[in-house]
Order: sequence, then structure tokens, then C-alpha cells
Amino acid sequence: MFKQILDPTGNLFITCLIALIPVVTLLFMLAALRWSAWVATLVGSLITLALGLWVWHMPFDDGLRAYLYGSATGVWNVDWITFWGVMLFNTLVVTGTFDKLRRWLIAQGTQDVRVQTILFAWAFGALLEGLVGFGYPWAFVAPILIALGIPDLDAIRVAAIANNAPVSYGALGAPIIALAAVTGYPLLALSGSISKIVAILALAPPWILLYLVSGKKGMLEAWPLAVVGSLAYIAGQLPVGTYLGPYLPDVAGAIVCFICLLILLKVWQPAQVRGYGGAPLTNAAAAEAHGLSGNDIVQAWLPIAILVIVVVAWTGPWSKLPGIVLLHMQVSAASSITEGATIAAIFNWTPFVGGSAILASWIIVALLLRVNGQQLADIWSRTWTQMWGALLVGVFIFGLAYVYNYSGMAASLAKAFSSIGTAFIVVAPILGFIGVALSGSNTSTNAMFGKFQALVGQLLGFPPLLLPTINSVGAEIGKPIAPQTASVGVSTTRFVRNEGEVIRHNFLWCLVILCYLIVISVACYLFFPGIAKI
Repeated sequence: MFKQILDPTGNLFITCLIALIPVVTLLFMLAALRWSAWVATLVGSLITLALGLWVWHMPFDDGLRAYLYGSATGVWNVDWITFWGVMLFNTLVVTGTFDKLRRWLIAQGTQDVRVQTILFAWAFGALLEGLVGFGYPWAFVAPILIALGIPDLDAIRVAAIANNAPVSYGALGAPIIALAAVTGYPLLALSGSISKIVAILALAPPWILLYLVSGKKGMLEAWPLAVVGSLAYIAGQLPVGTYLGPYLPDVAGAIVCFICLLILLKVWQPAQVRGYGGAPLTNAAAAEAHGLSGNDIVQAWLPIAILVIVVVAWTGPWSKLPGIVLLHMQVSAASSITEGATIAAIFNWTPFVGGSAILASWIIVALLLRVNGQQLADIWSRTWTQMWGALLVGVFIFGLAYVYNYSGMAASLAKAFSSIGTAFIVVAPILGFIGVALSGSNTSTNAMFGKFQALVGQLLGFPPLLLPTINSVGAEIGKPIAPQTASVGVSTTRFVRNEGEVIRHNFLWCLVILCYLIVISVACYLFFPGIAKI
């Protein structure tokens, strides 16, 4: 068995710098050169493979197997979910079902900008993030807010900041599935740990959103919206993420949030209707009627209900389907950190993974919506056009991550960073924040830094799940300033190819939320370490 070398250069600082080359090069290609993500991850993965062979003396055949097993894991565990998730979303768009859902939601709101912001940016944005991710919540929510009177740039910022908390579960749990794949930690345990941190984080954004659209006075007047909006989302996401897994916390949180907000609006509304900036609206008109029949409303919500029922039944702890393994391939190395332990690159072909549940949901929805051949061709064409690059990223980023971990590069980097000591609890969320701000993907950031964070935690004696969890949540906070996410998010506004102005507009509030997460991280380490235990 190949034994990892902790310090192949004989100088840990130099070894650390070499181990950083794949990460720094990848982020440079993405953020500075603005290369396509799939090209950057391909080049980055080849650099990682070369360094693993040359510097860490990884055997060529074992290293190649690790790369291939990682790539196969990326395809089956992540791409398989995101592809069918986007197919489902495009089915709703092509058949007009999504537009019916949007019109119904708009009709539920009042003319008050604060109600509209919590209902659309916060709740509807969480639903879109849970279904498809990839910046689409900005793209769909921002035009709604602009149509309701919020200036373009501010509407994009509101949509982006609202999108913060749900990102950890974006695209039907793909980021957490990636984190479990590279760390080897149980998927449900990671999902539960992240759910708890996200629940605390989610207390803040609704207040920030109200402040952004109506100022301090408007925020304080509408405090029930912030309280109900945050607690209702948490009431949906926390139990689902803790007990059922990472596939549907956002969807559940959004649905519970919709229900609670609509009930609230039946019994309470702001005494003074306000427009953007907090200006009173003295002659506020009623919300525009949706013009939908009862059957239309049922059709609008039916696909979401089917998705929830199928995925919960298929992937819940009572189901044995996800545990069926028809093919197991593995290559192991002796750990350079823990005597007697091994680092394994594993690919398990489990035919009934979460992606297969999404596929089953899509088939049922397509049949019920009576999708015809022309629509099916349109859905497939849209999805392939949108997703082929992201699918290749899944192949190459997991190949990179598996080789990085298997060769010992992650261990060497972790050993160097562990010299920071327990103060690393402050650094961990910042690394996740930087990773996604440059790469644009929570999934990729978890793949790149997940094992490294786990190894640092092991060396410092932290609760096992704490640092990987904080990495994932830190990554979600960097989304509003990620160029790749912004390029999709502004695609429906006049800021196309002007992402820089959007990023600058979002930056300050991202730092505020990052500081909040650092406080949460330190508090969890000092007072609530049980949150992150397996």
C-alpha cells in the first residue's frame, strides 16, 4: 500500500506552498483569467495529478485510479442530481407551470415592498435555490422585484443577499453530497450539522432585507415579517436537514415559509404601506389578480408536492434504496497524519441514489403535465445547453479532489495550517468564503477544501464535523460576490456583462454576514461542540 509522505521537500513551509499550487492556480484561472469553469478544473486537475506523482511520489496506477474514481463519483453523486433537477425546473418553465406559480405568488403579496421582499426574495428564492441553484434565484427573483419598483442594482442585491442561507442545500443537496464524498463522513450527519448552523445564520437575513428596502424605521415597523420569515424557514429546513438528509431542506423551508407568511398576512399587515426606500404609499392599490383557476393553482403546486413525496419516500432513513451498492471500487493509502489509518478513494455505484429519485419525480411530473414531444425536445435542449459545462466541472473537480486527498497533499496542507492552533476556527469560514467567491460553486469549494478542513480539525482535536460544516456555510456567504454566479444572476437584467458593479454593490453586506458566521463558529466551538459530532 502506498504510504503518504507528509513533508516531501523536507521543509513544511515549502511543501505547503507547493500543495497550494493547484488551489491557487484553479482560483486564478476562474477569477482572474475568467476561463470557463470546466476548462479551469480540467487544467487544475492535471496539475494536481502531476504534483502528486512528482512531489508526493504517488504511484501512477493508484493515482490514476483515484482520479477516475473521483470523476465517477462526481458524475453519479452530483451531476446525476443537478441534471435531473434542472430538467424538472425547465419542464415547469416550458409547460407554463412555473409562470402560474409566479403569478399566484405575486397576487398574494400587498403593495408593501417589505412584504414583497420577504415573500419573493426570501421564500421564493429559497425554493428556486433548493430546486436548481446556479444563480437562477437571482435571475428569476430580481426581475420580479424590479417590476415591483425596486431599482435594478438594489433588486439584484436583495435577491443575492436573500439567497445566502439556502445555498448550502442548493440544487437538491449537491454541495453536501460533495462534502460527504470527499470527507467520508456520513451524509445525514453532515446534513444535520449544517442544518443547525444554517438555522442560526438564517435568523439575520430577513432583517437585513427589510433594512435594505425600507430603512431602519420600515424594518422595525415590519418586524413580524422578519420573525415569521426566518423562523418559518428554519422550521422547514432544520428537521428535514437533520432527519431526512440534504435533498429537500430548502424546498421544505420555502413551503413552510410561504404558508406561515400567508397566514400572517391574513391576520396582520403593516399599518403603513411603504414603497422602496421606506416612502409611504398613500394610495396603494390592491395586488394584481392572478387570473388563475383552481385547477391552475393545483397544477402550479403539484410538481413541488410530487418532488417532496417521491424524494422523502425514496431517500428517507426508512428506505433501503440508497444503500444498495452494485459496484464497489477502492484504492487506499496509509495516512501520513494518523498511524494505522488509511485514506481511501472510493467509488460506489448505488443505482438508487438521490438523483434517481429526482429522475423518477421528473418522469411523473412530465406525464401529469402531458409533456409532448416538441416540449420534451425543448426541455432537453435547454437543460443540456445550461448544464454541459457544469457536468464537466463535476467530473474534473472530483478527480482533482480525490487525487489531492489520496496523494497526501491535503494532509501536508492541513499539517501546516494546524500550526495556527485553535484560532483556525476563525480562518475556516473565511476559506470557504474565498473559495466560493472565486470558484462560484459551493459544491466545488466543498470538494476542494472539505477534506483539508476535516484533517485540520482532526489534528487540532475539533469535533469532527465542525470545520467541514463551517467551510460549507462560509461558502454560501460568498455566493453574492462570485463572478460566475453573478453572470447568471444578472442575465435577466440590464447588468449583463457588468457583473463587477453588482459584486461591488453586494460586497459590504457579505462581509457583515461573514462576521456573523465567524461569531457563530467560535460560539459553537466554545459552547456547543455537540452540534458537530457524529
